[in-house]
This record gives sequence, structure tokens and C-alpha cells, in this order.
Amino acid sequence: MFQFSHPPIVPPCRVKSAKHFVYAIFLISKYRKPGVRFMAVTTAQQKSEHYGWLVLSVTSLGVLLTSLNVGSLNVALPVVVKHFHATATTANWILLSYMLFNTVFILIFGRIADLFGRRKLYIIGLSLFTVVSFLIGLSPNIWILLVLRAIQAAGGAIVITNTTPLITDAFPEGSLSKGLGINVLIASVAQLLGPVVGGFFAATLGWQWVFWFNAPIGILGVIWAAITLRSLPSSGTGESLDWWGNVLLFVALSGLIFGLSEGATLGWTSVSVLTGFAAFLLLTPVFLAYEWRQPSPVMQLRLFGQRRYAAAYAATFMNAFARSAVVLLFGLFEQTVHQSDPFLAGIAVLPVTIGMILLSPVAGWLASRFDARLLSSVGLGLSGVGVLLLIPYSTAESPYLWQGVGMFLVGAGSALFMTPNTSSIMATVEPAYRGSANGLRSMLQNMGQVMSTALSLTLVAAKLPAKLQSAIYQGNGANLPVRDLPLLTGGFRMSLAALLLATMLGMIASLVRGPRPTELP
Repeated sequence: MFQFSHPPIVPPCRVKSAKHFVYAIFLISKYRKPGVRFMAVTTAQQKSEHYGWLVLSVTSLGVLLTSLNVGSLNVALPVVVKHFHATATTANWILLSYMLFNTVFILIFGRIADLFGRRKLYIIGLSLFTVVSFLIGLSPNIWILLVLRAIQAAGGAIVITNTTPLITDAFPEGSLSKGLGINVLIASVAQLLGPVVGGFFAATLGWQWVFWFNAPIGILGVIWAAITLRSLPSSGTGESLDWWGNVLLFVALSGLIFGLSEGATLGWTSVSVLTGFAAFLLLTPVFLAYEWRQPSPVMQLRLFGQRRYAAAYAATFMNAFARSAVVLLFGLFEQTVHQSDPFLAGIAVLPVTIGMILLSPVAGWLASRFDARLLSSVGLGLSGVGVLLLIPYSTAESPYLWQGVGMFLVGAGSALFMTPNTSSIMATVEPAYRGSANGLRSMLQNMGQVMSTALSLTLVAAKLPAKLQSAIYQGNGANLPVRDLPLLTGGFRMSLAALLLATMLGMIASLVRGPRPTELP
């Protein structure tokens, strides 16, 4: 055991093991200067533009890490599937296990952050994500990998659910849109790098480096967060956590995702698929009724009682549903239809993120000057035009130019949507509930990604014989008979049609929100 009678100083040369590293982080977290403890500050003291930019530098590392993780694995998935000789079912769950657990954990950790403090929880989450990322690369089999992905999702959820509230707490209202816009920009850069990094490592050093690459970024992020972030007083610990609500939500979502992802493989009328859908249909109203009666619910249903929040949340879900599957679909398209390697597939999907990078700073500037309803709706409409353009150009003979233009418009529209939509939610929520409000926003965004991934992967291979589906998920289209190629490209177009419908529904939801409300301090 470590025992000190005074604030100790640990020289860098002493940090030689994981135990020493963890303890060093604890000391940095506890003592900003030798003998000086971090002091809790009020919300008013916390808000200054200088401190806001410091917090943004902290959260940017967390956003960079979690966004790289998702984008890199989308392209590297076929290599991982080949390595473990995974079936079509397990191939789906390499992506879905992280998304599902991340979606459920986001809500509970958002509430925990409100009750017990965001600073400590953020540091714990980033540390957990970093350590587990390294362990995933050591996975001896696919089942260990799936378990570790679920644990990694918990760390990612802590980081994601605290990022936006930390920024909202730190920035004064006049600069909040700028901070949120840059936050989206950093996520876009990470999504730009993700497919390239994932494709490069998968094609050269091995898929393990897709996860090991996270370690240095994570260590830097933990140290910088411990040095920089201040403690804010929590909303109190008198309220209990809604564990049963989380259990009901997890089981309901698991049933839905299982049904969507396995319907084409097992048959839409199979007992297991119907059981999954039944669990979702039966438990969802039970969950909502239970949450309505809870004094401290995991899901703040009262937010849905106000039109501006309900519309913003619905639009969040639809935007995520429409955008997230485009990168996955066209990364898979390049590796199956065009027989590209993972690195080239990663390059091919860059226009999505280039569009987000170019429009994110503009969106932050516009969000401080124009109504969120207008900007968000225009953004979703622009994404819809991009998806509409992609549908006819999803054949083996289609020129890449028009595919690139379509993907660019999807990314640009999503960037134009995200900043004003997020700002319209966070700027008007009481400080004590910002973690919960952002957790709900992030959960719905993740649900859109999960359902989009499950449904898109199902539709792509739905018309193919079962024995060919695993080959497609491995990115191996070489053995696909010529007569079956139109079935595969038809599956891509069917998936894109579902994404187009989502953008239209999201635009409608965004248009019906109320006028811009007064912001809270």
C-alpha cells in the first residue's frame, strides 16, 4: 500500500508500472500544485472564455479518441471478421455490441455525472476506455473481443455524456455555439482520420493496432484532464439511481437490435427474431410507465413534454440514422463490389467527413446568429439531397465522382444540423440536468446509429443466399457469382432509400420545433 503523511511528488522516472501510473494520475487529480487541493467553484465562477477553451482542449482529446474508435473499425471490420473466422451474426455484433452498450450506459452515466460531479467521472471514463482498448488488441477469440467491446462502451459512454455538459458549463452563453461548433469539428476530423487510420493499420500492421493506437492519445487525455478541469458542485447525492430503468431499457433495445440484425439470416418469422421484437414491443411501454413514476428517472420524459425538446431529440435520432450508415455502406461497397483493400476503402469514404470539417466552423458561426429551426432543417435537407444522389450511383459501373459528391453533401448537411440542434437543447436546460439532457441526446444519437447499422447490414445482404452473407461481411466479393451482383447492389440502394426516408422525417421534426427560447446561465 502507498502511505504518505504529506502531499507526495512522484518523479516521472518512478512511473514504471500500471499501478504507479494510476497512482500518479490520482496525485495529479488531487493536487494541482504541491499542497494545494482543487476547490469546487460555482457555475458563475466556472464560466469564462479562457477556461472554456481549456476545457475544449480537454474534451477534444476524448472526442478524438471515441470518434476514431468508431470510424476506424467500420473499415477494418472485414479484416477482424477474417482473423476470427466470424459468422455473419458475430460480424454484426462486433459493431453492435459497442453501440448497444454505449447507448444504454450513456443515460445512466449522464445522471451519475449530474449527481456526483463530471470531472471525476470524465477522468475515470477516459482511463477505462484507454486500458480496455489495449486489451482488445490482445483478444484470443471473438467472444473475449465482444465482452471487452461492451466494457469499452462503458468508458466511451462516460466520455461522450460528459463532453457537451463540460463545454456548456465552461463557456459563457455568447461563446457556447463556437465551442460546440469546434467540438463537432474535432469529431469530424476524427471521423475523417478514422477510416484512413483503420484501413492503414488493418492493411499493414494488423487489426490490433486499430485499438492499440488509442493508448497514447488516452494517456495524454487523462493527464491533461486531471491538470485542467475544475470541480463544480454536484446537484446532490440524495437522489437514487434508476437501475431498474436501465435494465428495462437495455433488454428492450437488445430485443429490437437482435431482431433487426438477424432477421435476414435467421428468417423474419423465426422464433428468436420474433422473440426479440416482442421483447421490445412489450417492455417499451413498461419502461415508459416505470420512468414516469420515478422521482429520479434515467430518462427525463418531462423534456418530451416541451415541443422544442421533443422535436430536437427526434431530429437528432433521424440525422444519426441517416449519416452513420453511409460510411459503413460505402466502405463495404468498395471492398465487396470494387475489391478495394481496407486502406483504399477508407480513402473512398473521406468525402463524408470532409464535408463535416468544412461546414462545422461555419455552422458554429451561423448558430449564434440564426434560428436553430432554420439551420437544422436546411442541414437535414442537404443530407437528403446527398443520399438521393447516391441511390442511382450505387452500381459496379457508377463513376466515383458522383458518389463522392453525394457523400460530401451528407457530411456537410450533418455538420450544419448538429451544432445549432445541440445548442438549442443545451443552452436552455437547467445546469443540474445538463448531464441527463445531453445523455438523452447522445442516447438517441447512438440509437440512430445502432438501428441504422443493424438495418443497413441486413438490407445489403437480404437477397443473397445465406452462405454468401458471411463472405460479404468479410469484404470478399470475389467469389460472388456475376448473376448475384445486382442483388448485392440492389441491397445497397435499398439501404440508402431507408436513409433518405430518415432525413425527410428528421427535417419535418426539425421544422415543427418552436421559436428560439431564452438561454439559461
